[in-house]
Amino acid sequence: MFDIGFTELLLVGLVALMVLGPERLPGAVRTTGLWVGRLKRSFSNIKAEVEREIGADEIRRQLHNERILDLEREMKQSIMPPPASNPAATPPSPPSEGAGQPANAASSSPGDTVTPAANPPAPSTETAQPLRSDRPSEP
Repeated sequence: MFDIGFTELLLVGLVALMVLGPERLPGAVRTTGLWVGRLKRSFSNIKAEVEREIGADEIRRQLHNERILDLEREMKQSIMPPPASNPAATPPSPPSEGAGQPANAASSSPGDTVTPAANPPAPSTETAQPLRSDRPSEP
């Protein structure tokens, strides 16, 4: 990482011995080792916390995306119901106009009128009454 060789370490040790002296050098090395250990632990804790947060954010993002996809599916199903799975169960469509007439429809007289099989129901003249509540409306 720092590309420090044995000769550089020996040189730093000799300078430290000359500056600090033989009495204070062991205490200085011990203190330096403690601080380096604390820094390493702090950096590893910060790294682990960041990785946990990134993982938690990723999980939250996936859950959010799944919720959005579920809502989208529900909306599509409410707008367009799924097609009937059994086509035999569907009622046959009413015959189109002229389907029941013979192929030579030109031979029928022009005065003949075709009457529909069932008359459509007349529109209702009743109006819907609004629902009344026993409670007064809140502002």
